[in-house]
Amino acid sequence: MNDVILVIDDEIQIRRLLRISLEDSGYKVFLAADAKEGLQESVNCRPSLILLDLGLPDEDGLSLIKKIREFQEVPVIILSVRNSEKDIIAALDSGANDYVTKPFNTGELLARIRACLRFYRPEEKSPLFRNGVLEVDFSTREVRKEGKTVKLTSTEFSLLSLFIRNAGKVITHGYILKEVWGKPFSDEVQYLRVYIAQLRKKLEKNPSSPDIFVTESGIGYRMKMTE
Repeated sequence: MNDVILVIDDEIQIRRLLRISLEDSGYKVFLAADAKEGLQESVNCRPSLILLDLGLPDEDGLSLIKKIREFQEVPVIILSVRNSEKDIIAALDSGANDYVTKPFNTGELLARIRACLRFYRPEEKSPLFRNGVLEVDFSTREVRKEGKTVKLTSTEFSLLSLFIRNAGKVITHGYILKEVWGKPFSDEVQYLRVYIAQLRKKLEKNPSSPDIFVTESGIGYRMKMTE
């Protein structure tokens, strides 16, 4: 495994814990204790993924994400004690790929890291996308569930495509509505729920217990990736 992970966190105990856990899992790890050091390390080590604390001593993590995004597209997972919906949504809308609250379960964090590294490959997308029972051929716009063709409306296909482009990532209600329907619809959450229900009915094995289009309560949705 050649993936490089940069940990930006001012708590020395967290940095030590993550270094041990990540190196045991085969990752190469770089550490930074503040935003200035983190920005410099993100240039020097060219990480595959960044674990970022929001409460840094010299700068808020949200502004650091924006600076990093100016020169590289790298998945960012937030690690923070802030657990309000407002903070989580702000982080995701600022460009974070995922959000994990402290204290965290190391096993869950490693699973989320693997998901980001596996599916955050925007330049390597194949025309054929597979996820569990779902298969999408972008060359023909054909959607199949368990090998059988499923007809989607143009809006449903646009919504599905957005999920695929952000596979494994939490995406907020506002972001989905703005991307698929436009800015005037960015507050129409109930409108979105109707379309999510339609996608689940057509594409999930069990729509009442979804395995693909997972709700992130109060925040948005995630396309969960399965083997």
